Amino acid sequence: MADELNLSSLKPAQARKDRKRVGRGQGSGKGRYSGRGIKGQKSRSGSAKMPAGFEGGQMPIDMRMPKLRGNTSADAMPIGPFRTYSHPINLRDLDRVFADGDTVNLESLVEKGLLKNTKADVKILGTGELKKKLAVTAHAFSASAREKITAAGGSATALKEPKDPRKKGKSKQKPAAEKPEAAEAPAEADES
Repeated sequence: MADELNLSSLKPAQARKDRKRVGRGQGSGKGRYSGRGIKGQKSRSGSAKMPAGFEGGQMPIDMRMPKLRGNTSADAMPIGPFRTYSHPINLRDLDRVFADGDTVNLESLVEKGLLKNTKADVKILGTGELKKKLAVTAHAFSASAREKITAAGGSATALKEPKDPRKKGKSKQKPAAEKPEAAEAPAEADES
């Protein structure tokens, strides 16, 4: 090594280049209007902070265009504005990471590195084979995963009740009106 490395011999790996200092006279090439032109919104400070698609206060094109039905509606659950996400974990990963007789829950999944955090729901999927007896607790299970877990002698506990795809929303049927008891009283009197 030719020169010993010390505080007096430190140099940047790439030569530093100072920014262009605007507004320093006509001879500098960036004087007078400092490259902003003459007047207008784009010559003012803060003009670069307009949101994408801003059209100077005019109704922007994304709001002028007609909207189609689809996944932006409130009832398009997986991809609508109230979207939910389930983190998928396969049985092959559980078989690889956990020992026989272990309890699998959200905290243990985070400890083993299969899950980043416990914010998202977890769904256990049935890809791969499970040869260990595990007590698995998750938000949801696929049908094949539930079968394989129970076949291996383990248990599958769901934190959320599975939704019935045939039921959409609340039923609008009115409860049947109860029959008045007055009609039953004369029948009892006839018997005696």
